[in-house]
Amino acid sequence: MKPVKPSIGGQAVIEGVMMRGPQYTAIAVRKGKDIVVKREENQSLQNRYPFLRLPVIRGVLALFEMLVIGISALSYSASIAEEEEYKLTPKDIAFSIIIAVGFAIALFIVLPTFLIRFFENNVKNPILLNLIEGIIRIIIFFLYIFSISIMKDIRRFFEYHGAEHMAVHCYENGDPLTVENAKKYKTLHPRCGTSFLLIVMIVSILLFSFLGWPGILLRILSRIILLPLVAGISYELIRFTGRSDSKIAKIISAPGMWLQLLTTRKPDDSQIEVALEALKSVI
Repeated sequence: MKPVKPSIGGQAVIEGVMMRGPQYTAIAVRKGKDIVVKREENQSLQNRYPFLRLPVIRGVLALFEMLVIGISALSYSASIAEEEEYKLTPKDIAFSIIIAVGFAIALFIVLPTFLIRFFENNVKNPILLNLIEGIIRIIIFFLYIFSISIMKDIRRFFEYHGAEHMAVHCYENGDPLTVENAKKYKTLHPRCGTSFLLIVMIVSILLFSFLGWPGILLRILSRIILLPLVAGISYELIRFTGRSDSKIAKIISAPGMWLQLLTTRKPDDSQIEVALEALKSVI
């Protein structure tokens, strides 16, 4: 196992990086030659309700909290980078989450469930049908990632994503947090949101195969209901791969690492500097 250090993760934002540690969350945004940093103390429900730290349950909570924090961080970074005031109310955040989750359900659950109808006449085995549906879901996911990765604005966003990973690698390996040290590391990281989403796809194939092959409406409903369980199990797997050097961990993380070749780009020094400033603020 890797040396246990306080877990730190984050995400790219507009012209910057958000980092979240055990105690603080920080957002660093490039504004001309300056870097604007905002740091806040974490207010997780885990601190108030210890049962939310239990395996699987903690993954569901972490996903929800990261959605809320991520949307707020994007709004804040936009207000700094674009010099326009964006302030989301709790209603705005709730609406954004509903839209994001609704879009994901439509694209990755409803659409594959409809497309599998072209195979139902020739395939009768429920396990095989669930496998084909899962493969369709993964293909849609790959096409979506590829289509956004060729957009100019998204490419710059992915450069900050790469900077975030390089900074975290630097921290996890115990190096001084400098640009030169961070540049030694890859833009890929096993404990990444991209890898998490791909693991969600794979776990869903395995879990849904136990449900048989009911009617289309019941299939869609059952998949939506089981999403928290799928997310919780996937979180535990991504947590394991991020902490272990075992062969099993490397096998589990390999597909997600390959996919990160699309969702990360090599950052320049100024972008790495932003990621390091966010990281320093949470440690």
